[in-house]
Amino acid sequence: MSTFAKRERLLLADLLETAGPDAPTLCEGWLTRDLAAHVVVRERRPDAAGGLLIKQLSSRLDKAMDEFTAKPYEELIQLIRTGPPRFSPFQLKQLDEASNTIEFYVHTEDVRRAQEDWSPRELDPVFQDALWSRLERTARLMGRGAPTGLVLRRPNGQTVVAHRGTPVVTVTGEPSELLLFSYGRQSAAKVELDGEEEAITRLHEAKALGI
Repeated sequence: MSTFAKRERLLLADLLETAGPDAPTLCEGWLTRDLAAHVVVRERRPDAAGGLLIKQLSSRLDKAMDEFTAKPYEELIQLIRTGPPRFSPFQLKQLDEASNTIEFYVHTEDVRRAQEDWSPRELDPVFQDALWSRLERTARLMGRGAPTGLVLRRPNGQTVVAHRGTPVVTVTGEPSELLLFSYGRQSAAKVELDGEEEAITRLHEAKALGI
């Protein structure tokens, strides 16, 4: 049975292939080639991928990124499609689903929404619920750098506090859009913000959302 992570993985690979290696993305400073290399390094070079979070490993990460960015673009796409190496923990279905569903969804939108003619995807309710479940668990981590109080709200009224503080800004939207907002893609997320005007501006321009 296909999983959300597998579905988003294949969609991301298809989008990267169609866009080509030099298309823009929502990741500042990255073209599609850089994004593809990032995905591959994260899965195939855990010794270097730690540099995403650990400053002491940043030079190792930079070296690995340079190595994979230099590979033929078609090879990167194929490595994304085929997934992690045989003995990688990401081969475990539960870990893959827990770790990669959001990763691949966000990066899929990083490619889609950087294009001029993009339009929102129609996501089924089951997937929206799955994204909400993950967002509930990660909201405080993603929102820890928010310059204001931050509450995320679904249209059905479900809420999660991503950051405590005042003044408070409430961001309302579908889980998929709230996820993008809380992962630092504020300008591309289809959401509504409610709160003091100055606080909304500060939150919308904040660079510290996400990891």
